[in-house]
Amino acid sequence: MQLANYLFFTTQCEEALSFYTACGLGQVSVLLRHGDLDIPVEDAAMAGKVMHARFEGPGILFFASDNHDAEPMRGSSHILLMKDRSKTLNLFDRLAKGGRVTTPLAMQPWGSYYGKLTDKFGVQWMLDCIV
Repeated sequence: MQLANYLFFTTQCEEALSFYTACGLGQVSVLLRHGDLDIPVEDAAMAGKVMHARFEGPGILFFASDNHDAEPMRGSSHILLMKDRSKTLNLFDRLAKGGRVTTPLAMQPWGSYYGKLTDKFGVQWMLDCIV
């Protein structure tokens, strides 16, 4: 068994996946669009948008799609457990670009170099580096 998140966007899934690729998290390994495989498109505005994507990188696996009825992201966060402080800072800065830092990356009382942010797509990330 493995737990993997599924991110729902309204129309920005492809842009978000490109952003996560540019941040160095991994890459899209599967991408199907609304209208592919002769599957009827219920909402014409969704034609060509991402119906299903698989995103993978070292230690990373999640899925994503565009849905006309997607709700804003809330109540869940990706946590990246890291071992290199400079890589943690670099990734944190990349993910935070255009987003909002909610806990600045810093040493915490429990001994981790930790920070939390919401990226420009509304996805929450926590980076936790045990140094």
